[in-house]
Amino acid sequence: MAHDKQPITIKKYANRRLYNTGTSAYVTLEDLAGMVKKGEDFVVFDAKSGEDITRSVLTQIIFEQEGKGGQSLLPIAFLRQLIRFYGDSMQMLVPTYLEFSIDKLTSEQGRFRDKMAGGIGPHALAPSFASLEEQARKNMALFNQALAMFTPFVAPLASPEALPEAEPALPTTKSDIEDMKRQLDEMQKRIEGIAHKE
Repeated sequence: MAHDKQPITIKKYANRRLYNTGTSAYVTLEDLAGMVKKGEDFVVFDAKSGEDITRSVLTQIIFEQEGKGGQSLLPIAFLRQLIRFYGDSMQMLVPTYLEFSIDKLTSEQGRFRDKMAGGIGPHALAPSFASLEEQARKNMALFNQALAMFTPFVAPLASPEALPEAEPALPTTKSDIEDMKRQLDEMQKRIEGIAHKE
């Protein structure tokens, strides 16, 4: 099974060189980006300390990709908001929310590509964009509900058009509360699943 395959070990040396122990060859960040795109899993360790530095290397790859002309994926407003979350009480919720959102985007990506490959034309892609936008709204609503559970006296984070100005998105009926509990249970199961994978 592909899921049982152990990740490739990459060692990073003091001279910043990266060594792929699977192929016994030095690699670049560009090579690692290619591996990610192919779905190859790897972990990066500092050769001297043995510390797992996979996260910082993946961040470097994103930094390099963002620096290439015409390839930017991360809007400036998103980056600023992300920086604001560091050290904030909301920091613990952000990774789960982002992972949940990217999973949804990835599942929609297949349908979007099918429409592009079918040569239907740009006007036919409008429903796909509407679907992605609707999913983003649902993700924000779920995030706001989770936020309300942790901080019931704070208005939820959302863009002004997403929620009424003076009304926090708090549950008002028994069915709303039950729905939120169900969603939080699902979120907890996802978190536990992620923790088991790691």
